[in-house]
Amino acid sequence: MTTPSFESGVRPAVVVVSESSADVLMAEFERYARDYTITCAGSAIEGITLLSRLRSDGVPVALIVTESELPDMNLLEALSAFRSIVPTARRIVGIHWSNFLVHSETLRPALQKGKFDTFLLIPRGPRDEEFHYAITELLSDWGATVAVPEVEVLRIIAPALTPLTMQIRDFLERMGMPYRTYSPESPEGVQAAQFLYSDDETARPDPAPHPLVHSLRGPGTEVIAPTTVRDVAVMIYGRPSDVEVDTVVDLAVIGAGPAGLAAAVYAASEGLSTVVIEKEATGGQAGTSSMIRNYLGFPRGISGMRLAQRARTQALRFGARFFTGWAVDSVRTDDPAAPYRLVTEGGDVCARSVLISTGVAYRRLGVAPLEGLVGLGVHYGAAMSAAREMEGQDVFVVGGGNSAGQAAIHLARYARSVTIVVRRPDLSETMSQYLIGEIAFNPRISVCGSCEVIDGGGTGRLEWITLRDRNTGSEDRRPAGGLFLLLGASPHCEWLLGGVERDPNGFVLTGRDVPRDRWRGDVPPANLATSEPGLFAAGDIRAGSMKRVAAASGEGASVVPLVHAWLESLRRTETAP
Repeated sequence: MTTPSFESGVRPAVVVVSESSADVLMAEFERYARDYTITCAGSAIEGITLLSRLRSDGVPVALIVTESELPDMNLLEALSAFRSIVPTARRIVGIHWSNFLVHSETLRPALQKGKFDTFLLIPRGPRDEEFHYAITELLSDWGATVAVPEVEVLRIIAPALTPLTMQIRDFLERMGMPYRTYSPESPEGVQAAQFLYSDDETARPDPAPHPLVHSLRGPGTEVIAPTTVRDVAVMIYGRPSDVEVDTVVDLAVIGAGPAGLAAAVYAASEGLSTVVIEKEATGGQAGTSSMIRNYLGFPRGISGMRLAQRARTQALRFGARFFTGWAVDSVRTDDPAAPYRLVTEGGDVCARSVLISTGVAYRRLGVAPLEGLVGLGVHYGAAMSAAREMEGQDVFVVGGGNSAGQAAIHLARYARSVTIVVRRPDLSETMSQYLIGEIAFNPRISVCGSCEVIDGGGTGRLEWITLRDRNTGSEDRRPAGGLFLLLGASPHCEWLLGGVERDPNGFVLTGRDVPRDRWRGDVPPANLATSEPGLFAAGDIRAGSMKRVAAASGEGASVVPLVHAWLESLRRTETAP
């Protein structure tokens, strides 16, 4: 059974399933009646019938709120049935206050396995904003990952889902930019082309270039025919050259993953002039995670995109500046105006100190036929925007880490089946237990241990892959509509100064791991300082890092006192007689 596509303009439904607390719950959801159709069923069977009707009528279901006791079916059986009908809906269990202690305890194991999203105490009176905070969080998550956006910031005009179109879509989703895709023949497509060639219609080539990206921000309009994702990033966010060359910032952060974002927040909040340069989208690998459930302070989980965008907004509030879509090509130290000059194709940034927080890239699979289909069913990373294209498909996720587990769970909302392919016998050594439990419960997800992908192909896009059993050598050709590759960590910092010490795998050495001959006397660099004074490293790029979002955030914040100490040493040197 597949998930239907819904057109913008159809009001999504919130379905309440309750016998004894229906009046209370329906009254609570009146505040959402402008944007959602609020419906009610008095039993599990009625709920199944209602959900089936909404589905067949093409009405998206955003939220299912069911009481913890149902008159005609076991709660977990009912939730499983609801999920099979509408796998993309968020599921909440409401518990009456008289049963809360008992029911919350018995439901925790099911919550840990992902059988529903959260349980809440049914409100006992007006203005229970804690209840509604949870509701709006889940509605926001559904709206960001499932619903067609009602408000557009950008339009993509494309006749087909080319690799570039998919890359642009993925970039916009990771940046939290609402967009919709239109065909060139649509009124929106015709309008975009008219704007692009408004000065000289005769200059329009035949056929016209696609995709086009039409920005709707502000009172004016802008249309470009991008050849790279960077072109879109420049249209939205500008160039590093927008930072005046004669301005030397206190801290330049290279990479806007969790470590870089945390450093930007703390540095800017403490008055340091801060610039962040990011090659791709804000959030790094963590930004592609559909749901991070073990990050401190988010009991219902948070998507990597949401976490990254909140951190970016927080840093901007304190005065940090961001430039997205630009790789740092080199770091120079021969400029007398500043200790460091960061060179990009869009301009240079001069800085007194630098944080390297570029994270890691997914390793390449190395199967030539599949490399040729990247963007056409084959994706490196979670590729959130591609999930909706996987309806009714058999999908494969290669990798055994938490990112792979989160991607598999998200893809299972859409795909007919999801197979996790790992070279190890199972997931126990590489994935968090909460994800292993949720994967084991999900009937759409299976794990293929001691396996590897050795071949694949298709006409124009991915249609099949070949798996090989590492124990027996047997090969199995399987139909595949999507292949998502999350193959561990490979550092990418070839652009670094030659004097920055790295381990044999290319990760940056810091603190006591720096070779002793690079220490100053008998004193090693500070724990996050590299072999080059004033240049620091944090997050996954650092040798020995924990490779977890919280750990990277902590390292990014911990760099700031070291930056202060370095800047103070520079001031003392400048004022010395």
